[in-house]
Amino acid sequence: MSSRIQRTVSPSGQSVELLPQAAAAIQAHALGGYPHEVVGILAGHRGSGRVSQIHRLVNRRQDRAADRYEVDPLALMKAERSLEAEGLEIVGYYHSHPDHPAMYSDTDRDLALPEMAYLIASVGSTSNGVSTPQLLELRCWRLRDDRGEMLEDHLLAPLS
Repeated sequence: MSSRIQRTVSPSGQSVELLPQAAAAIQAHALGGYPHEVVGILAGHRGSGRVSQIHRLVNRRQDRAADRYEVDPLALMKAERSLEAEGLEIVGYYHSHPDHPAMYSDTDRDLALPEMAYLIASVGSTSNGVSTPQLLELRCWRLRDDRGEMLEDHLLAPLS
């Protein structure tokens, strides 16, 4: 199902805080990659939910880059190890939804892992006719243990 499907949204009871430099980096990545999906890692401290750094990954998907992403597993593993060597934990992952809401899709849910935060950045043009892409919304999700749905994390994020 599409990210445009109306879903009942339940809170996860958890919070994710994007520090300003991480929020700015996600915004730059999402806007720079538009109209394709971008993807990356949220790094920081899992216990506090604080994201201090992101690591961009390459979307290898060529056939449906506007609505799907695929990451090289070896590149993902190397990135995760590098961040962990810096003393950071993997808090979760982010990706963009070009011209779609920041609501998770069935594909997003099917690919998610429990205990991880999944931030979605909605990017598109605004209703006022601005032709350059804008960051429209950030929302963060967490897979329920039974994998039936994703619950919404409380997101603390400075937006410019």
